[in-house]
Amino acid sequence: MTTTETPARTLDVPGATLAYDVRGGDAPGDPVLFLIGSPMGAAGFGTLAGHFTDRTVVTYDPRGSERSEKTDPASRVTPDVHADDLHRIIAEVGAGPVDLFASSGGAVNALALVARHPGDVRTLVAHEPPLASLLPDREAALAACQAIHDTYQRSGWGAGMAHFIAVVSHKGPMDGVADQPAPDPATFGMPAEDDGSRTDPMLGENMIFTTHYEPDFDALRAASTRIVVAAGAESDGEMAQRGAFAVAERLGTEPVIFPSGHGGFLGGEYGQTGDPDGFAAKLREVLAGS
Repeated sequence: MTTTETPARTLDVPGATLAYDVRGGDAPGDPVLFLIGSPMGAAGFGTLAGHFTDRTVVTYDPRGSERSEKTDPASRVTPDVHADDLHRIIAEVGAGPVDLFASSGGAVNALALVARHPGDVRTLVAHEPPLASLLPDREAALAACQAIHDTYQRSGWGAGMAHFIAVVSHKGPMDGVADQPAPDPATFGMPAEDDGSRTDPMLGENMIFTTHYEPDFDALRAASTRIVVAAGAESDGEMAQRGAFAVAERLGTEPVIFPSGHGGFLGGEYGQTGDPDGFAAKLREVLAGS
């Protein structure tokens, strides 16, 4: 398959229309490379994709994010639903088994994909899955995630996002974090006004379904997929980085340390810049280790 970047493609699936992009061309012997997040969509991977112009790269917007619209905006979307969406896109592109780099909530969805459809993925690099459900301080971590969700439902996006930033940047055990008052949105430059909407996928469904998800480790250990768990060098002690170590421990492996932090691959997307050059070099090295 030889392709160039094309306008967004769409795929109708039960309950949604998914938007995805295909760019680049074949490197002999290399499978198609998927780059995914959740709820972050394709727009977050422009810089990273630019480091893999020798390969066919697929990015997409998860159900309910960016260009991928749900038939029912109030419908519940779990990691298993996202996994089946990814399975359908891989089949539509005719690309499997693929190499898959998945970050944050995307890493949780990718673990669900491998457990459900192991033949779809040759190598999975799961970068900092924020699985509060696996931490030693599980109950406190889950309560902190619930507190973010509750702030959003009660006070709107700005208040919810400020609470999210405070919690995800917390380092170390989460004991007592849920009991701390939500910060003033102005502290993080967020609006205090509530526009009344409650459709933000991160503060809404992801904050509960993603962080509370429990992967099927028996299926993951039995899968033919090579699973590499990645952790950020600069996010030591943060919930998502701790989630990476917890997943690796359950798989009987050690995390691979990637440059920068949770958004290390970003090159200005969403106003954030990590170390995209170093991150891409490390990803290429890990994928070559297949």
